[in-house]
Amino acid sequence: MIKKKYNIVLTIAGSDSIAGAGIQADLKTFSALGCYGMSVVTALTAQNTRGVVSVHPVPPDFVGDQLDAVLSDIEPGVVKIGMLYSAGVIQTVAEKLIKYSITKVVLDPVMASQSGDKLLEDEALNTMKELLLPRAAIVTPNLPEASVLANQPVDNLEDMRQAALRLASFGATGVLIKGGHLKGDDIKDLLYISPEDRFIVFEAKRIETKNNHGTGCTLSAATASFLARGHGLEDSVGLARKYLEGAIRAGAGYEIGRGRGPLHHFFGLW
Repeated sequence: MIKKKYNIVLTIAGSDSIAGAGIQADLKTFSALGCYGMSVVTALTAQNTRGVVSVHPVPPDFVGDQLDAVLSDIEPGVVKIGMLYSAGVIQTVAEKLIKYSITKVVLDPVMASQSGDKLLEDEALNTMKELLLPRAAIVTPNLPEASVLANQPVDNLEDMRQAALRLASFGATGVLIKGGHLKGDDIKDLLYISPEDRFIVFEAKRIETKNNHGTGCTLSAATASFLARGHGLEDSVGLARKYLEGAIRAGAGYEIGRGRGPLHHFFGLW
């Protein structure tokens, strides 16, 4: 009897105690989209819908132990990277990606929580640019993150184009700059595919809801899921955005917590 195989995705990220973002959101997204999720935890956060109370970083050596344990046994189709927090962890992750010849990497350069709490140490930024951007099949910053990474203001679509070119120059194959911080009723996300020197603009109506905790994690995890299932870069982003829209719409009808609540990742099931 021929054994079936999972579409496997590994997330390397921080833990969210209310399970709306981070590792927990990634695993929910992988499962909802037909993938088998594995995880390596880089930091523990104490947080709720109102913000992050504290962060407890995982030592780089133990992050390395987790990666060795997983990757020496099971080969993921795609690796999704989220919150890394420190330069030491970034260096460890980069070394393991090289050691195990991981080529499909979705990099979500998490720098701060939605409530503004810092999730990346200042000295870690250059390490990320030098060690992880060159290995990314796609990097998915929001506007503030793109501005910091590209070292330039990013306030409109033309700025997004220039920032995407700048990030691609560091070695990223694809750059998705998320336009959720733009003003107006329409959201525009910009995808740049470097080998084709091609821009794609995705547009959607803004959904008014306070339950938008974990949208960035969910979009990058969904993109990783569709890549693992064999879709190309443009299709993976398009399908991921449709999934995210469904999760936001479904989650908008729930009341949970006193701040910004989570999405409904399993809206297709219940």
